[in-house]
Amino acid sequence: MTQRGRATRSTGRPRDGGSRDSGSRDGAPRAPRGGAASGGGDLAARRTQLRTVIEPVVNGAGYDLEDLSVSRAGRRHVVRVIVDADGGIDLDAVADVSRAVSAALDAAEESGGDILAGEYQLEVSSPGVDRPLTLPRHWRRNIGRLVKVTVRGAVALPGQRAEPSGGRQLTGRVVGADDETVQLETDSGRDSLTYAELGPGRVQVEFTRLAELGDPDDTDVDDEFDDADDTDDSDDIDDEDDVEDEER
Repeated sequence: MTQRGRATRSTGRPRDGGSRDSGSRDGAPRAPRGGAASGGGDLAARRTQLRTVIEPVVNGAGYDLEDLSVSRAGRRHVVRVIVDADGGIDLDAVADVSRAVSAALDAAEESGGDILAGEYQLEVSSPGVDRPLTLPRHWRRNIGRLVKVTVRGAVALPGQRAEPSGGRQLTGRVVGADDETVQLETDSGRDSLTYAELGPGRVQVEFTRLAELGDPDDTDVDDEFDDADDTDDSDDIDDEDDVEDEER
């Protein structure tokens, strides 16, 4: 089964001649205390700027940039990057992409591009099963999985639920996908549908199927992710304590 993971890095850059703070994670500089907030720039514009820097890095590493978002969390920005590839992406690859993206952002800011003023947190992850299937590559990467999707304009059959906007909800296993169509194996047989006919697909979690597969690697990977998440939480708590101490 595909291994999934997330890598989190907290970084930033000194401003007004500030020096590196040895307490910053990853050896990255912290923005000065008491006023490292963004200049109030439009987050949508920042997202566009970030994409111009991040997407070439992700593509150059052989992955697809599935989503990119930027938000504010207190005094820092949080940049979330979701990447994927055929065959999935494991934890080591996520960490490699995180380091490459972080270096690219630092280089862009050092060259004069004020993309993210002050400290920011970078989160790079692979898509979870809850992310909708909207592109041909999403369907292709989920061959073998059970998916629920709305077929637009189709009349609901007896026993099937009709959508308020029209169409019918279909649940089937993805058995094939190309650039034009997807093939779903349902209780009534195999359906070949064009992407224009389909709404966003949702992967259905099959606990009995996971138990049958019994992949021992998944347990190890989950433990690594739990450890990583625990580390992130403790780092964030330390950061908050530092801020509170200085404010006092």
